[in-house]
Amino acid sequence: MKIHLSAATTADGALDDRSAGRLRISTDADWAAVQRLRAQCDAILVGAGTVRRDNPRLVIADTVLRTERSKEGRGPDPAKVTVTRTGCLDPASRFFTCGEGRKIVFSETALPHLEGAAETVVAERITAARIATELEKRGIGSLLVEGGAEILRMFLAEGMAHTLRLAVNPALRVADAAAPHFPFDAIRTGTPCRTERLGGMEVRRYTFRPDRSEEDLRLLREAVELSRRCTPCRSSYCVGAVIATRDGRRFGGYTHETSPTHHAEQEAAAKALAAGADLRGATIYSSMEPCSTRSSEPESCSELILRHGMARVVFALYEPDCFVSCRGALDLREHGVEVEVYPELGDEVRAINGHLKG
Repeated sequence: MKIHLSAATTADGALDDRSAGRLRISTDADWAAVQRLRAQCDAILVGAGTVRRDNPRLVIADTVLRTERSKEGRGPDPAKVTVTRTGCLDPASRFFTCGEGRKIVFSETALPHLEGAAETVVAERITAARIATELEKRGIGSLLVEGGAEILRMFLAEGMAHTLRLAVNPALRVADAAAPHFPFDAIRTGTPCRTERLGGMEVRRYTFRPDRSEEDLRLLREAVELSRRCTPCRSSYCVGAVIATRDGRRFGGYTHETSPTHHAEQEAAAKALAAGADLRGATIYSSMEPCSTRSSEPESCSELILRHGMARVVFALYEPDCFVSCRGALDLREHGVEVEVYPELGDEVRAINGHLKG
């Protein structure tokens, strides 16, 4: 999933003031740019505090952009996502009643009053990693996070953002330390940033993760091709894996290549270690989500990846709930591993594992 953060602040970093109404920070030109950014994404996320205070519609207002989205088969409006710990949300608010996109609520408590108004995801602890993982499983490939301050901090602190668009209005100041402010301290020192002027705003664009999609897809396709070498088995998936080390070496493997209990990630790692390769900082490409639970061996593939200090995991298909309920992607993300998913190769992986249908 590609995650983009977007916020507008005053010259002194405030996201809003403490008056009864919402402080307008963006100029017309900046707001139009935000609308275009919204239209490019599959979903928009704001915190429950924003839903309660601002009662936002979170829809695409521009008719041209709505038409373009519909022509692309994406629907005129993105999905809307919010996060609540208390469950204090009014189903009559515009978040739930406006727009044609899906409504999804992450909560730490059950929400019977929202039945029929939104899809709910209940979790004991809500993290940016969990939000990204659950949305990916629901077919959402790009997310625009618009705030508020606590939500923005969560995504920045967990390293769960690809880019940040920060629009600063130099003509406005709040001068109130108690007002909500953008969490500048959560941006890592040295993060690449470029600045431009737009309609009286100073727009800063930060890049936290470079675009590696071309190389990712090339090596992920190699992993998918390796999975075709597997002998279909009713007790396991056909999976291929490729490890790319920091020094440029590649090692591949597939399920049961040398052992009836080995998964593809194990096979690739064993070859790398036998060759004396250092797996710290490596990227592993797997046709399917690395497992988080094993019955045939003491260590799961997710645990193997963490033990060897691999930095990135790239896969095509989340593991279906056929044998166990896998949480490999979530575990890896919550341990600081960068996870990228390319669902455009998912159908091919499903077809290769057609022997497990039914």
